Amino acid sequence: MTDAALSALASLADPSLLLMLAIGVLAGLVIGLIPGLGGTGAVAILLPVTFGMEPEAALAMLIGALAVVHTSDTVAAVLLGAPGSASASVTMLDGYSMARQGQAKRALSLAFLSSMAGGLIGAVGLTLAIPLARPLVLSFGSPELFMLTILGVSLAAVLSRGNVVKGLTAGFLGLLLGLVGSSPTTAEERFSFGSLFLSDGVSLVAVALGIFGLAEIASRVGQRKVTETPVELTGGWGAGIREWVTHWSQVVRGALIGIWAGVLPGVGATAGTWLAYGQAVATAKDKRKFGKGDPRGIVGPESANNSVEAGDLIPTFLFGIPGGVPSAMLLGMLLTYGIQPGPAIVTDHLDLMYLIVWAFAIASVAGAFLCFLATGSLAKLTRVPFAVLGPGLLVIMLLGAYQEGGQIGDLWVMVLLGVVGFLLKATGTPRAPFLIGFVLAIPMERYYYLTANLYDGASWMLRPGVLVFAAVLIVPVLWALLKKLRGTSGQADDGHRDEHDGPEADGDDLEGSMAGTTWSAGLAVLLVAAFAAALWVSGSFSEEARLMPRLVATCGLVAALVLLWQEATVWRRRAADVEEAFGEPLGTGGSTMLATRTRTRPVADEKALARAHDLRIATRTFAAMAGFLVMVMLGGYLAATLVFTPAFLLYAARARLRTAIVYTVVLGLVLLALPSLLPVDLPMGILQ
Repeated sequence: MTDAALSALASLADPSLLLMLAIGVLAGLVIGLIPGLGGTGAVAILLPVTFGMEPEAALAMLIGALAVVHTSDTVAAVLLGAPGSASASVTMLDGYSMARQGQAKRALSLAFLSSMAGGLIGAVGLTLAIPLARPLVLSFGSPELFMLTILGVSLAAVLSRGNVVKGLTAGFLGLLLGLVGSSPTTAEERFSFGSLFLSDGVSLVAVALGIFGLAEIASRVGQRKVTETPVELTGGWGAGIREWVTHWSQVVRGALIGIWAGVLPGVGATAGTWLAYGQAVATAKDKRKFGKGDPRGIVGPESANNSVEAGDLIPTFLFGIPGGVPSAMLLGMLLTYGIQPGPAIVTDHLDLMYLIVWAFAIASVAGAFLCFLATGSLAKLTRVPFAVLGPGLLVIMLLGAYQEGGQIGDLWVMVLLGVVGFLLKATGTPRAPFLIGFVLAIPMERYYYLTANLYDGASWMLRPGVLVFAAVLIVPVLWALLKKLRGTSGQADDGHRDEHDGPEADGDDLEGSMAGTTWSAGLAVLLVAAFAAALWVSGSFSEEARLMPRLVATCGLVAALVLLWQEATVWRRRAADVEEAFGEPLGTGGSTMLATRTRTRPVADEKALARAHDLRIATRTFAAMAGFLVMVMLGGYLAATLVFTPAFLLYAARARLRTAIVYTVVLGLVLLALPSLLPVDLPMGILQ
């Protein structure tokens, strides 16, 4: 193992690997500032660039971005009070208060150093996990690996806060989408409906960027103005550095909590940072200063939000269980290179594991150093309205999705999934289980097929490892049911806040805003119909090919029916509340309706107007995306960009004419230069 670690370190002396690592660090720092993207956006945007690279260079770039994205997201939280990601909202409590007291540099230095330390401690944790877990991983057979894939999807839903049924339904939907294309066991086409395009399956990049990237653009593009006035970058860097040394114990505890939160699938950076903040408050003798500029409220969460990403890599690479969305995409990338996480990676690609460790550690140090140097410039980026960033992000994301398969169809799938992602987010349905299910669909089917053919009946379920994993899966479910019976959990229509949101939201009011409405009920009906149709269509497959689709469709149908029952319960409860309040059944007379509208109008009208505004903006945005794709099909990508970008900036973002012209020219020059700098192809139109 020592030889593999030294060999991996020596490989980083290669200038090409260092360049990829530097590109990843710079991209991660910039993307971390953009609300709603975070590690998911960083990996998804850079993933298409890695096509054609060697796996070492690709991992160096992606790990570099992932290691620093939580370092830069602190800048907006401290200077603007508007965190770049949900996990940074914890830092905002004390960091923004400290900045308003004229100590912005002190707060940022505490945050940057804590993030760096968290990344380094996380890298150490990943290093120690390799020799400790290796004997266990090598003992796994196909039954254990199959149970691990089930755990990856289920725990992401069960351990997420909010409605567990929605999480499970989203996970089954992702599994179903991942089964589209050729069967890995029989090469038989499934759910392709005769389409040559769908016979190869759905693009991972299109799914990730659609469900998360385009959905975020559609939900945030209406934010034309930054509401908060940024504080001045004052104070002293040195004071923060000296103070950080005195709180080293909080840094270590926060990092250890972050690693543990990363190892548990579905917990993620947001929960990890809040756990670290909670322990800082609990162990403090003087708790009155928290929330008013206490340095302990910065160092603990900031060390946790970086170490959680390293902790997330432990189950991803050693067991094949992605704990979050970024690691799920990393897992998908490894599978495209033919690298199977688990026993294969610790025997055949051990040097790759240590390359990840070194890259994470080096990127953590480089990211903190660059943040110290470039905080002033980064702070300016946080003041740019999202509506102005939208067209540039859209052009980059769509171009990235095109690189994997080189087909315009991937772009249409991406826009369609963007609509799905918007609806999932608005109705409080978590999207992380969806993407994790999509990535694990094929590995799960392979292990299920091997298990079913190698063992008689259900004898494999009695293997010790399988029983342990089953217990790990069942215990959280029983705990959630126990909490619900005690009345301590949320109601069925509670909005679920996924990996982009925390207890203190980052200003995104869309999340869960349509839960418990007709939109939420309509989505449940569509899900029931989708799983029922998939179950019916799978009957036409061969016995081996329909093994997995039938299992997924059946479980998904049960979960969707339970979700539909929950939605119906919500409506019955509301009708009963109206009848109890006014003495008449809902809808029986004008007096009841008049009284209802009179007494509830202020709150109801405000929510209804907010939902209508979100839907109107999202509809226009997705229509603009579709129009852009039509222009791409006709005139090519460059010409479509030169027409779409200024039109969007002038009419949607209300930007100045000069801004629109400069923005469009710069974006056009970037597109012209990309093919000569990177392995990137621009889509051609039929008129070219």
